[in-house]
Amino acid sequence: MEKKIGVYICTDCEIGKAVNIDQLVKVATKMKAPVVKSHPSLCQKEGVDFIKKDMAQEGVNAVIIAACSLRVNYDVFDLGIPLVERVNLREGVVWSHPPNDEDTQMMAEDYIRMGILKMQRMEAPEPYKVEDLCKNVLILGGGLAGITAANEAAKAGYDVYLVEKGDSLGGWMSKLYKQTPTKPPYTDLEEPLINNLIKEIQQNPRIKIYTSSLIEKIDGAPGLYDVTIKQNGNVETFRAGAIVSASGTIPYDAAKITHLGFGKYPNVITNYMMEDLASKGQIVRPSDGKPAKSVAFVLCAGQRDENYLPYCSATCCMESLKQAKYVRNQDPETKVYIFYRDMRTPGHYEYFYKSMQNDPGVFLTKGDVKGISEDKNKNLIIEVENTLIGEKIQVNADLAVLAIGMVPVTALGEEVLPPGVKPGDEFIPYVMIETDTLNLGYRQGGELPSLAYGYPDSNFICFPYETRRTGVYAAGPVRAPMDILSTVEDATGAALKAIQCIEMAGRGEAVHPRAGDISYADFFMQKCTQCKRCTEECPFGAINEDEKGNPLYNPTRCRRCAVCLGACPERIISFKNYSVDMIGNMVKNIEVPEEEEEKPRVIVFACENDAYPALDMAGISRLQYTPFVRVVPLRCLGSMNLVWIADALSKGIDGILLLGCQYGEDYQCHMATGSHLAKIRLSKVAETLDRLKLESGRVQMEQISISEYYKVPEVIDSFLEKLKGFGPNPYKGF
Repeated sequence: MEKKIGVYICTDCEIGKAVNIDQLVKVATKMKAPVVKSHPSLCQKEGVDFIKKDMAQEGVNAVIIAACSLRVNYDVFDLGIPLVERVNLREGVVWSHPPNDEDTQMMAEDYIRMGILKMQRMEAPEPYKVEDLCKNVLILGGGLAGITAANEAAKAGYDVYLVEKGDSLGGWMSKLYKQTPTKPPYTDLEEPLINNLIKEIQQNPRIKIYTSSLIEKIDGAPGLYDVTIKQNGNVETFRAGAIVSASGTIPYDAAKITHLGFGKYPNVITNYMMEDLASKGQIVRPSDGKPAKSVAFVLCAGQRDENYLPYCSATCCMESLKQAKYVRNQDPETKVYIFYRDMRTPGHYEYFYKSMQNDPGVFLTKGDVKGISEDKNKNLIIEVENTLIGEKIQVNADLAVLAIGMVPVTALGEEVLPPGVKPGDEFIPYVMIETDTLNLGYRQGGELPSLAYGYPDSNFICFPYETRRTGVYAAGPVRAPMDILSTVEDATGAALKAIQCIEMAGRGEAVHPRAGDISYADFFMQKCTQCKRCTEECPFGAINEDEKGNPLYNPTRCRRCAVCLGACPERIISFKNYSVDMIGNMVKNIEVPEEEEEKPRVIVFACENDAYPALDMAGISRLQYTPFVRVVPLRCLGSMNLVWIADALSKGIDGILLLGCQYGEDYQCHMATGSHLAKIRLSKVAETLDRLKLESGRVQMEQISISEYYKVPEVIDSFLEKLKGFGPNPYKGF
């Protein structure tokens, strides 16, 4: 169908008072837009009906709305057609620049031109529809998280395959004597909820359970995973639509914490061993089988310590208080000592903590346990420093219980870096820990890329369930340290995310972070040089390779970040509504004033996830910055292709500022590595600048988080000030 563009310019929200609307209409008309109109309030029902009337009567099928930011009123301007473009006149122009000013007017006119040029080169995206889509959910792990996820998915009407490597279900929780309180008055221990959950899923016809089973391999993509498992020597294959990894944790090796005496003194045990003792009805000393009349609990045993386990395992404080209650319930004459670094009992757990504080047989003190030794009768001597009273103390006890932390199974293997990457390199795209757990058929490796301490989450702030493998969701303590209630909630969320992924894949939509995006990458393979940049740099492993090194694209794995578009030196990758040519033409058609006018031009390539919202918030806050910039939103800063920089500078643009998300260890990039990739590519732009005989300082990258909107004017204006030292771009006028 032939495209008929309609440009609609809103005059509300001070736009009509700050810029010359008639002149904007003339600019759009000169750009050969068939329909150009203004309206006093496009976001009201009358305004939307105004547009829809033209769609119905004049055949407008590509709409440009010049009004507020694309980040607001997106539901209002859902016109039922794929070709809707937004030009940000409100936050990006009139709220952040002086009204009725020549430079503000020129800015608005440029944005109108850029919006029309973008639409002219945009094609209507069509969803990638999966044939033979499978809606079954594979859940790996039969502990509390896996069982909860299976139960919730089945309740929602989805068939489930639950694969557990052990010979029974329940995981660590099946070994608990009692669990911490979950209901008022939050002072009484409860029977473990896992037992009823196991019975429930065993009776559910939608759930097929495999115990004593391992994953041999998983090929494919969301909606199309081909799973091969081995159970007692027998191999079985089936198809799944999404995966929940709930493979759990193991206890940290307490023997490594040598000063606490585990493995050396028989009466030093771990919190995990304590559960077994309590379940036998009497808490006794392993050395002689006599009842323990005094028990010391050492919290944070090896945890929050860079020498052992650097993080908090989230459960140990409550578990130790619970086990202290075991001791007091079984023998009210037994004394309990609890040594803690910080007592962490969030929410309703505070009630349980207070009930234990009020027990006269429980002595709690903040302090660091510096060592445990043993006398000739195998009684333990615990030495504590930095106590609340400021003195060193020494306590004798029959039994010491070490609160040992949790290690995710995703951390139990050898770290593998991408080919050609060495430890200490400036940019490490991912770290893979080979655990032989998922055995995914991905070019980038068979397991989930891990972040700090071996946990596999992708973006812990915005997308907590997502790993860096689309369609694979981590749940429970394998995703992050958590307690029982948090695990139930987490597993429920992961199951719902898996269902969401399946349903959106069936509609040809991206799941996250560009939720609902139906565009996908197109590869012009005739020009491919097999450089492998796209397969290596995709943050999510969406692109495999054939035996010749040609990219094999998996649309349902793709998150539409377009990092591959930025990576490709031959520019063979494009999306119907986002391409190198499209952005390049927007850049090349910015009006560049003559040198003597002293009106520099700077392009700001802004990531749509953090930097562009920060620019919006600066506008909402009425923060002012120079009108000499032209902002081009990018799907991710990692989608920046270096040809855009060459095009801009050769046209006479004075400088280019890249605004991206924070990268590094505490990265905030929605696309995991996109912002860092942009920085790496930028380091290679010096060659282009040398060829053009231009200063390298004309191109600069800054990290901006959405909460740092107040920095935007300073960052932009200081860059303009820096450019003054270089003078105008000598290519102006060519």
